[in-house]
Amino acid sequence: MTTTDPTPPTLTETLARLRGAQKGHARGAPAYSVYVNRRIGRVLAAVAYRFGLTPNQVTGVSAVHTFAGIALIATVPPTWWSGVVVAVLLVLGYAWDSADGQVARLRGGGSLAGEWLDHFVDAFKIAALHLAVLIGLYRFGDLDEVFLLVPIGFSIVATVTFFGMILNDLLKGARGVASSHARAGGTFGRSMLLLPTDFGVLCLVFLLWGALPVFLTAYGALFAVSTLFLGAASVKWFREMRRVD
Repeated sequence: MTTTDPTPPTLTETLARLRGAQKGHARGAPAYSVYVNRRIGRVLAAVAYRFGLTPNQVTGVSAVHTFAGIALIATVPPTWWSGVVVAVLLVLGYAWDSADGQVARLRGGGSLAGEWLDHFVDAFKIAALHLAVLIGLYRFGDLDEVFLLVPIGFSIVATVTFFGMILNDLLKGARGVASSHARAGGTFGRSMLLLPTDFGVLCLVFLLWGALPVFLTAYGALFAVSTLFLGAASVKWFREMRRVD
């Protein structure tokens, strides 16, 4: 007697399973990541699951999109079309970054190696993106050198912010304290207030890459907000660590 494999779930069924298996978002999660990126990632995760991709393979797809966009920033002169291509690649890379964890949940859970790979790629792209902006502005911008300090500062702020968030969860986990992802999500108003700190918004700003003065205004504004956020968050995080102690 022969047996046949069960019929794989349809795309609609897979999306329904994903909606019921979403993890809670952190209180500090900004609006684009929660209400846009996660939903795009859900569709991509369902497609990836149907094609039998593993979470690590999905992380690889995310990296290819993201680093292709970063390479274009540093190597191709700013034009309207290059800005659109960069923005689309970065947005898709960010959405695939959301999809890898969702695929892991569909497959019954992730692994430490997969989580390490995900965070490693995230750290790489956060630093590399702003350094690519530095190179692009230096090569093609014909700007006063003071403007080159902005992407250097943004790279520092973004890298330290990411490290701080990861370190918070690591140290709290070592003391048995629930991480930010395990707590109930914040309000819609709070998510909207934090929108300028969202990596997805930074991706969309590259739609202005072909008009450098406009791009620099928007990019500089995001840098200023991100710097203020890091200053306030670092005080809050330190106080939380003292309470955990």
